[in-house]
Amino acid sequence: MLVKTQAVVLRTIKYGENKLIVDFLTEQEGRLSCVVGIPKTQRGKLKKQFFQPLSILEVELDIRPRQQLHHIRDARIGVPYASIPFEPSKLSISLFLAEFIYYGTRDEQLNPALYQFVVNSLQWLDGCEGQFANFHLVFMMRLSRFIGFFPYVEDYHEGDLFDLRTANFTSLTPVHADFLPPADAARINTLLRMKYASMHLFRMSHDDRNRIVDVIIQFYRLHVPAFPELRSLEVMKELWR
Repeated sequence: MLVKTQAVVLRTIKYGENKLIVDFLTEQEGRLSCVVGIPKTQRGKLKKQFFQPLSILEVELDIRPRQQLHHIRDARIGVPYASIPFEPSKLSISLFLAEFIYYGTRDEQLNPALYQFVVNSLQWLDGCEGQFANFHLVFMMRLSRFIGFFPYVEDYHEGDLFDLRTANFTSLTPVHADFLPPADAARINTLLRMKYASMHLFRMSHDDRNRIVDVIIQFYRLHVPAFPELRSLEVMKELWR
């Protein structure tokens, strides 16, 4: 079955001499893994540089339901970036978020709202000319809304704890160890109220930002099966010292 869809590249692995395995988040089919042959000359339509992490492509796929690997018939840039590949901070964020999305959405089927959130967020980052040091934090937390465990912010009261298992603020100490103390719970409450356009108004230190990243990843590990250590995390933590 041939399907034409927009797709975001999440991961690319070399496969043999002239092939790539590409993991996509697609608009019409959810998560897919595909194999693509890359011509050895520059004359071919399919070029290796199309498949950089978080590239937004228009693709034609040959989808075979009983197979794990599908085939890419055609691909072209769907939404060109003006700044993400060329600004080191934005590029580092994009590489980190590609890995984060790859593991966070691994079991996602068709989810147009999730797809649009990801694409709209990437376009916002690409067009941002101001401060964006908190972008990855807002993105990571808001992504949880589309995969089913976004916290209810109106429950928060000063001094509350945050139960990571139930994704709720609470004044009672849970019977398990997966909860955040009041200081970290307050950070999560602040983060939940941020939007891309206003996040620069919330000042955070380098250490605060990295503590929140660790907390969010801990949160995802409790809700997303087999969520691993992220290889790109340490590079991400070095930004904005």
